[in-house]
Amino acid sequence: MDAGLPAAYVLVLYYSRTGATERMGAELARGVESSGMTARLRTVPSVSPDTEASLAPVPSEGAPYCTFEDLRHCAGLLMGSPTRFGNMASPMRYFLDQTSDLWLEGSLTGKPAAVFTSSNSLHGGQETTLISMMLPLLHHGMLIAGIPYSEAGLNRTHTGGTPYGASHWARNGTSTLSEDEITLCRALGARIGRLAGTLRQTPTSGGIGGSQ
Repeated sequence: MDAGLPAAYVLVLYYSRTGATERMGAELARGVESSGMTARLRTVPSVSPDTEASLAPVPSEGAPYCTFEDLRHCAGLLMGSPTRFGNMASPMRYFLDQTSDLWLEGSLTGKPAAVFTSSNSLHGGQETTLISMMLPLLHHGMLIAGIPYSEAGLNRTHTGGTPYGASHWARNGTSTLSEDEITLCRALGARIGRLAGTLRQTPTSGGIGGSQ
């Protein structure tokens, strides 16, 4: 590592309601760590149905809530959400809607990113959900990476796994990942880890106001 650069990490950011997406995040983090890059696991809170916050500022269990500083300073991003009618869940959408300052700064420009999802049915909108998460990341200037077909698990899987990103089929409500799903999660994590390590050495253009 360049001594002039701060410690780098890949942010593994997810929203999970039943635990499946959380388990995917853990496997993706293992993949990141296998590449020699540090993984930082973070989640987002549920959207409050009230006009005031109804959740404690720190979750009682699992990963801490993500801050905008976590996102601003990451070297790469892995972002996941369960499928909601072919789209990302509203808590993740709400979090992203608040990142205009990072967009103006160009904080995420030129950094690698990938996405992951889980659904109860095999054809329940996994690919459109993955694409829905890509769209705001493209607006942030991030470099989107998928899973290449050189990964053998992508050709043999009978559960989750797409070239657009990692996925899990939670059939019968199970949050247990299949071997292929685990393999593909780790492969995608390792890929983003390697890309983050390479790209952070390369200067990028900044936000609307100039270069960073």
